[in-house]
Amino acid sequence: MANRIAAQSELSLKGNQKRRHFWSSENPVFWLAPAVVFLFLYSIFPLLFNLYRSLYEFSSSKKVWVFVELRNWIKLFTDDSRFINALGITLQYVAIALVVELLLGLLIALLLDSKPWASGLMQTLIILPMVTAPAVAGLMFRLLEHSEFGVLSILAYSTGILIKDEPLMGGTGKYALVSVLIVDIWQWTPFFILIILAGLKGMPLEVLEAAEVDGANWFQRLTRIKIPLLFGVITVAILFRLVDLFKVFDYIAIMTAGGPALRSESVSYYSFVNTFAQVKWGYGATIGVVIMAMAWLSAWVYQKVFHLKW
Repeated sequence: MANRIAAQSELSLKGNQKRRHFWSSENPVFWLAPAVVFLFLYSIFPLLFNLYRSLYEFSSSKKVWVFVELRNWIKLFTDDSRFINALGITLQYVAIALVVELLLGLLIALLLDSKPWASGLMQTLIILPMVTAPAVAGLMFRLLEHSEFGVLSILAYSTGILIKDEPLMGGTGKYALVSVLIVDIWQWTPFFILIILAGLKGMPLEVLEAAEVDGANWFQRLTRIKIPLLFGVITVAILFRLVDLFKVFDYIAIMTAGGPALRSESVSYYSFVNTFAQVKWGYGATIGVVIMAMAWLSAWVYQKVFHLKW
């Protein structure tokens, strides 16, 4: 009897251990499963589906999908000057926005780190542009940059920066891309400010004080101590913005619709035009895959160049 009770107790103990083992961190399958399913449904599956649809084109007259092999891809890179134009504008937009937002973010973060009057209030208010919906921001700046009554346009006319025949939005489209960049810089420079400011707050004071005692001036402390210590923070911030900028759509759709004369049309907006305005669903899917590939390739090259490790 005693042996039987001992055997049952041992079996019960093993069963409890197995159950605890399944729920423990030593067996992470259960805990990772929701994230893996979510990743597949909202990331991997749409990509595979778009790749599949890029080999077809929807016939609106017959209301059927027609297999076109690689014609969409061949047309995109060999016989679509509008896509090449949109690609060039997108790359130009990404480069300008990144450089300006980074430099402004660094300068303003250094200013706030020096703790001027009401710096705490300014740090709070500087978050407001980031929490504004991009569509709302685009509509707001569309009014501010209106050629007739926009406040920014009136200021530009009065200072001689612009003339009424060539406004920010309109005319020949000379400044159309600038008009969109203004709202992007206004909304996303705070992203760099907050991240760089957090990096400045976390710097070891001993190093900065030692450099000051050794006679290093402000510029030397900035270029030889602060910026090298901020390198990791800045590179991660640039990576996030780099991926996001390739998808720019909201501002362009609301403010310029890609015009005038296609001077502000991004790849994302061109994909929208093909997919919804011209009902070329297969071709739109092809452009969507290219946008994803551009963002992924840029991020991969960026990580390799700057040796980012997660």
